[in-house]
Amino acid sequence: MKKHLVTASSYVLKSSGCSSFLAGYVGFANLPNQVHRKSVKKGFEFTLMVVGESGLGKSTLINSLFLTDLYPERYIPGAAEKIERTVQIEASTVEIEERGVKLRLTVVDTPGYGDAINSQDCFKTIIQYIDNQFERYLHDESGLNRRHIVDNRVHCCFYFISPFGHGLKPLDVEFMKALHGKVNIVPVIAKADTLTLKERERLKRRVLDEISEHGIRIYQLPDADSDEDEEFKEQTRVLKASIPFAVIGSNQLIEVKGKKIRGRLYPWGVVEVENPEHNDFLKLRTMLVTHMQDLQEVTQDLHYENFRSERLKRTGKPVEEEVVDKDRILQQKEAELRRMQEMIAQMQAQMRMKPSDD
Repeated sequence: MKKHLVTASSYVLKSSGCSSFLAGYVGFANLPNQVHRKSVKKGFEFTLMVVGESGLGKSTLINSLFLTDLYPERYIPGAAEKIERTVQIEASTVEIEERGVKLRLTVVDTPGYGDAINSQDCFKTIIQYIDNQFERYLHDESGLNRRHIVDNRVHCCFYFISPFGHGLKPLDVEFMKALHGKVNIVPVIAKADTLTLKERERLKRRVLDEISEHGIRIYQLPDADSDEDEEFKEQTRVLKASIPFAVIGSNQLIEVKGKKIRGRLYPWGVVEVENPEHNDFLKLRTMLVTHMQDLQEVTQDLHYENFRSERLKRTGKPVEEEVVDKDRILQQKEAELRRMQEMIAQMQAQMRMKPSDD
């Protein structure tokens, strides 16, 4: 079979004996624009989980990242309540629109994590929540109506590390080892303004060494393609070198040199949230925004597929068969109910006929 290669510039349209060249291309080069328009119209979904001990500034950082107030009426428990407190799951969903692009952002908070005296099993609730979202997606995907599936799977987990220790705590290690096969973990050093620059770099190296030592798999940013521009390649290199991100958050506006900025005011000066020389806040936000699609793809292709294969091995049959079995059982029950109703109708008819026979 011969293959003919037709370039767009050589494509000729013949009509009524006349020939004319098309305007340089056939038109399939416009396909990415069609995908873009369809995606923008549909909107995007993303679920971010934040995990860490109380008082590390998780809520403040999330509000700073997305310029919104996800926790307007948050209740902060006292020390006595925290002793017996169990881990809770609080999911807040907000619709964010920027330049016509809509993002349905769900932030899953985990108040109570690490607060109790015995925190041995505190992350089991979190594991169960992640598995439940996988299970729900698997069920919806295997159902009859798959057109409007809401994706509530956790695409990324910011794990907050305390700046007051000398590295990872045993609870940090156990949590990340338990979840690195289920979710993309991004380690974050909280309250970086409590550390000097040397202390910050020392803590970063210590955390990375311990992550490697314990075989913990954190989210790895993909390498930039060779055809990408140099600016993007440099940005990727800087982001990779910044992990774990040392950040601060603040919702307070402070006036500095005639400009209003978000930051924290101290007797010795101002720490600016969006100043890359002060902390990694901008780098963390850039990583999340520029790699949001990759985080979703890794969740779909790696974590969800692992869950799905394990789920099918455990049940011994595909979920599609389970759905068919449920439908079959329902049909059998409906048939049985109709048969009983017919029997009752016959008995009632016979009872009405007896007096007339006498």
